[in-house]
Formats: sequence, C-alpha cells, structure tokens
Amino acid sequence: MTVQTGQPPALLETISYPDSDGKPMADNTLQYRWIEKLKGNIELRYVDDPNVFVAGDLLWYPVQGHPEIRTAPDVLVAIGRPKGDRGSYRQWAEAGIAPQIVFEVLSPGNRHGEMMDKVLFYDRYGVEEYYIYNPDRFEFDVLIRQNDRLTSVSIQNEWISPRMGIRFVAHERAELEVFYPDGRPFLTMTELGLLAEQRQRAIEAEQQRANAAEERAAKLAAKLQALGIEPDL
Repeated sequence: MTVQTGQPPALLETISYPDSDGKPMADNTLQYRWIEKLKGNIELRYVDDPNVFVAGDLLWYPVQGHPEIRTAPDVLVAIGRPKGDRGSYRQWAEAGIAPQIVFEVLSPGNRHGEMMDKVLFYDRYGVEEYYIYNPDRFEFDVLIRQNDRLTSVSIQNEWISPRMGIRFVAHERAELEVFYPDGRPFLTMTELGLLAEQRQRAIEAEQQRANAAEERAAKLAAKLQALGIEPDL
C-alpha cells in the first residue's frame, strides 16, 4: 500500500521516526509469555525462508512524513521482506509492503477504545489477518480482509491461517492451542529449550554407544589377530 504524503523530499529527510513509544512490551508475565511464544514459533515456522520478517513490539510507520501515524503490534509478520534487525518497520523502506499478519495479546489493562483504534489502523493500512487473544478469558478473535475490509469471522473452535497454514484451536475454559502446518504444537521458549536439550542428550548418548561399540570391535579384532586369526571386518 502506497500512501501519498504531500511532503517535499528535503523535509521528509529531516523527520524523526522514534524506535520506541515508551510503552512496555507487556503488562504481565502471562501476556509476555504468549507474545514470546507466538513470535518465537512463527520465526521457527519460517526459519528457512529468508524473505519473511517476524517481530514483536516493533513500531510500524505506514506513512512517510507522518511519524505520529504508528502502532506497535505485539507480533507482526511481513511476508516478502528480508530477515534482519530493524529499529522500526518503516513501510516505505520495505517496498511499500504492509505486515500481512498481526497479533495482539490482551491484558486486563487494554481498553475497548484502544483496541477499536487498532482495528481501524490495521484495516486502513492493509493487514490481511488480525488475531486477538485474551489469555485471561480464553477469548480468541479473528479478522480477515474480505472485499478490502477487515471482517470478523466466526471460527467455531478451530481456524487455519490462510497465509501461514498455522492452526488455532480455541477452548472456552482452557488456553488456546496453536499448531504448525505439520501438526506439531507451539511450545513456550522454555519448552523448546528443554526439547532441544533432550534431543542433544539423545544424540550424545547415541554417539557414545556407537563409540563404545567401535571400541569393543577394535579390542576383539586385536585379540583375534593375537591368536593368528584375521578378523573379517
């Protein structure tokens, strides 16, 4: 989405776009854990694709020359943009590509008016999939761009992201479940770390068994050679 600014080029070059809005990333540990979980697993989902950018709590400026027009989604996904560090997402510097997918994880401090403003922002500036999760109330809402407008969709208890292939399973009295396209569940960063550690231990144990087997075979071969028998290896 390209937006005309009406500002002369010389003035545009002098405008400052802060990398922080001074607001905390999360209001509590539950909200932070979900933001981290979504961002981390989506990054893993696209770990082999150099042209998918995923960020958490990053300021998004959609209009050059207007630093007051901005928001910081809890998680944003920009398909078609290269990985790499950024201080903010300045859309005009990103080939005009708006993040196609955004997530907001709610906390008790979120106000209705604030969330309505976000819906209007994401609707106006081109978001295709907007996900809202309230981990305190187990409420999960999905808005999808249809006929060039973000529209709330009824998901019953399950939804698959059109862009990402990720599956969401919502429950009335339990946490949201999220799955990779191949069916593996999203895990917290701690769980992913423990799983990686277990896999590493299993690899090391298997290597130790292989080394021990080779050592036993070498000793047996040496004994046979000492007896004048050439081992058939």
